Amino acid sequence: KQKKLQDYNEADMERLYEQWEDADEDELEEDEKPEWKREPPKIDMSKMDTSNPEGMLKMSKKGKTLMMFASVSGRNPTEKETETITQLWQGSLFNANIETQRYVVGANRVIFMLKDGSKAWEIKDFLIEQDRCLEVTIENQNFPGRGAKE
Repeated sequence: KQKKLQDYNEADMERLYEQWEDADEDELEEDEKPEWKREPPKIDMSKMDTSNPEGMLKMSKKGKTLMMFASVSGRNPTEKETETITQLWQGSLFNANIETQRYVVGANRVIFMLKDGSKAWEIKDFLIEQDRCLEVTIENQNFPGRGAKE
């Protein structure tokens, strides 16, 4: 039995909204769905080199969001200094067609968030070569940067 629109209460409106959202998500393309609803990329186990743990991690992180940490070296860098230095790093990565989001989380520490986690090791290789990079952390693995030698 149909209700008049004026007779709908909050619960009715919420149910209607949920039905609308469910129908909407079924029609979305795979890459438009939220990450947790996407079909995970298929990993071909026959192509996996078990002697290369970094390669295995790259394959397992392909298409998944990943966060990596980077620390700026120097004698007590300020948050402003960290912001400036890591902004240059992010710009260089962007110029190399690698898109990241960057968040300053401490006086000398930032988080780089990547949409495709398989790019993390390429970014790590770039960052550890920077003069002011103290350390990069991916998946609880620490990689010393050029700035650690100061």
